[in-house]
Amino acid sequence: MADQSFKAFVLDQLAALPDVRAKAMFGGHGLYQGERFFGILMAGRLYFKTNEQTRSEYLKRRMSPFTYEKARQTTTMHYYEVPPEVLEDREQLNAWAREAVRAASE
Repeated sequence: MADQSFKAFVLDQLAALPDVRAKAMFGGHGLYQGERFFGILMAGRLYFKTNEQTRSEYLKRRMSPFTYEKARQTTTMHYYEVPPEVLEDREQLNAWAREAVRAASE
């Protein structure tokens, strides 16, 4: 239930972005704007898609990448956890989300 309330909170925070939706995937949710997969909600954490230009801001704040295990192999993706202070600030979160959507378009 906590994951559902977190999903509702994130979607409310991102309400300024048009056509944003969450789609169930592997025990969490993928965030999409249109057909662009730009975020992951997993275990009470939000991850955004990064590229070479945007990743440095996440690393500077010591945020971790999204990883998962399959067949005893760990895979790291170019999605990084959104810092808590950004998550709480609707305007800043939407700016970071727009960057993630652009990164997902590349």
